[in-house]
Amino acid sequence: MSKQPEKSALNKSESTPASPNINPVSINKIKAYRRQQLKGEELSKQLLEGNKTALSLGITLIESNQATHQKEAQKLVETCLPYASKSIRIGITGVPGVGKSTFIEAFGSYLVDLGKKVAVLAVDPTSSVSRGSILGDKTRMEKLVTRKNAFIRPSPSGDSLGGVAKKTRESIILCEAAGFDVILIETVGVGQSETTVHSMTDFFLLLKLAGAGDELQGIKRGIIEMADAIIINKADGENLKAARNARLEFKRALHLYPPKKSSWEPKVLLCSSLNNTGIEEIWDLLKDYFNLTQKNNHFEHNRSEQNKFWMLQTINEHLKNQFYQHPEIKLALKEQLKALDNNEITPFAAAEYLIEKYNSL
Repeated sequence: MSKQPEKSALNKSESTPASPNINPVSINKIKAYRRQQLKGEELSKQLLEGNKTALSLGITLIESNQATHQKEAQKLVETCLPYASKSIRIGITGVPGVGKSTFIEAFGSYLVDLGKKVAVLAVDPTSSVSRGSILGDKTRMEKLVTRKNAFIRPSPSGDSLGGVAKKTRESIILCEAAGFDVILIETVGVGQSETTVHSMTDFFLLLKLAGAGDELQGIKRGIIEMADAIIINKADGENLKAARNARLEFKRALHLYPPKKSSWEPKVLLCSSLNNTGIEEIWDLLKDYFNLTQKNNHFEHNRSEQNKFWMLQTINEHLKNQFYQHPEIKLALKEQLKALDNNEITPFAAAEYLIEKYNSL
């Protein structure tokens, strides 16, 4: 009798979306809410009551670029702010194919079984051609999306730094106000800076894949320095030995990095999202981290520093938009770009000219 190949997550494609699992009742609810044009006090009231449809509409409002929507969104965020900051925020990143969606579904389902309310903000890569989302993570997490205490929101990443959607920070506030106590934020993981997601989460989880040269790539990247834990995913079947070897490599690599301000020593764990092994150990690790950082006050200090960071980022973004949207600067910019093409001016002189012009307006 021929020996059957061992079951391995490597035999399962993580790039093929599962068949959509859309609840017709949810579709009808969303349509009904949109017909009612739910907004203002009624929207915030139902969101604070934990209504997932209201939460979804609230995030849609936040993501809108229309001026009137932005004003409504700002009011909504301000209303929700006193009810926020009561969750733990976990950033999850890793290269495409590492199994982020499968891991999040397994991990999220485990937390829901523990009685947690879990929100997943899965940032979808944006197509450079159509500008639309191309992964459809909500259809990939078809089991988790049907759970009562789970909420999944895919958002197009657009041009934002690190593959994190521009309004993710505000979306976190809405999710917390709606009563979700664990927020999982998935990044694109295709090479952009992950600094943005690191600056809005309490714990940064890096997924790696053994047996594909990923160990050395990981050691080369500065992302290791940001990681609070490294998870070797797809540690099952024929890949288990390679995963154990990768764990040793990463453990050695972690000793090369300076101690963290949190006094936490990053750990390396094995996990098989396909077989649901290692999930409980990861949650235990997270609890150890939060116990430590709450005792030494790093948790609150980190949240405070993040708020300051985002205030400065918001100012920078606002000033940049003001500059580029000014009618006279738009015209002057075209002229300077043409002058650059004709080698009539240096980039630095052109930039200085535009800035001086803006300051004189």
